[in-house]
Amino acid sequence: MNAAYLFRLVCLSLASFFLVNGIAGAVTMMFSNAAIRIAETMKPRSAARFLFILRMLPAILGLSAVLGLCIPSYLWLEPQIASERVGLACLLLAALAAIGCFRSLVRTAGAIRASARLRSEWRYSGNRVLLKERVAPGISDEMVTVVRNNEPLLALSGFFRPRVIVSRSVLAELPIEQLEVAVLHEIAHRNSCDNLKRLFLVLSPEFFPFANGFAAIEKTWAKISEWAADDEAVERNSHRALSLATALLRVARMGARPQLSILQTSLLPVDHDLAARVNRLLCLDQVPLEKLPHVPSRAILHSLCFAACALMLVGVPATLASVHRLLELFLH
Repeated sequence: MNAAYLFRLVCLSLASFFLVNGIAGAVTMMFSNAAIRIAETMKPRSAARFLFILRMLPAILGLSAVLGLCIPSYLWLEPQIASERVGLACLLLAALAAIGCFRSLVRTAGAIRASARLRSEWRYSGNRVLLKERVAPGISDEMVTVVRNNEPLLALSGFFRPRVIVSRSVLAELPIEQLEVAVLHEIAHRNSCDNLKRLFLVLSPEFFPFANGFAAIEKTWAKISEWAADDEAVERNSHRALSLATALLRVARMGARPQLSILQTSLLPVDHDLAARVNRLLCLDQVPLEKLPHVPSRAILHSLCFAACALMLVGVPATLASVHRLLELFLH
């Protein structure tokens, strides 16, 4: 495989990703307000999954098109002896895709570096202590680290083996019932892999460089993820809901909260609407959640994936040939 052949493949792959990601992203942005309204009628955990999938869909489609169609058709049908030149349009789209991917990688590297720095500080200033007398059964001391920090800190840090980080000031401020439900809130984030989802959101490129078209979806996802963690922590128990609402207010009154990485989940995010969240907890048993008609979404998704794979397997030669013809037009 010579350098010119590989260069054309890279340009076509980047340009194809940009087109698919851009078109799907533009459509997603156009219907984002409608999608948010739909999500607000769903249970919080289902709504959070829906918005996360919607946000990731353009990048997933773009990557699938490149790995499943563009690269195989090029390698199978494009002779290595061909000496075609890459057209200006293809070069321009490839450059835009490269800029978008580079920006997302830089953003991700910065977020990981900030997260790692904080984790290192907490590792040296913290200790794993037995909290079984102060926290509900089932919360292992392996899940919690207490750090010597005067700032109000209660957060979830890490991706694959995340830990709840609690400052001694919060530990001293919150009574046992409030501490228990606050820690359970972070455990709910842990169980739903919210920190890992944050990593994917940061890593996923925008549909156009320097645009921020998915901001509304990402902000709503973060808000509804907090609601879902609240619901799972209180388990629709009015007494526990009151304890969590009180804990939120106590932590908020303790003063300025530390600046965390975007990849870490805090009990009380800096940009979160505290009043709306407290009001929701206080009214949790009084205002029933609206529900969409039950739809077996997982079964439908699996059926669609199976059907798509079957169609591709049946028509691989014809599909790849058609894609290759499109790439030939795109290349010039």
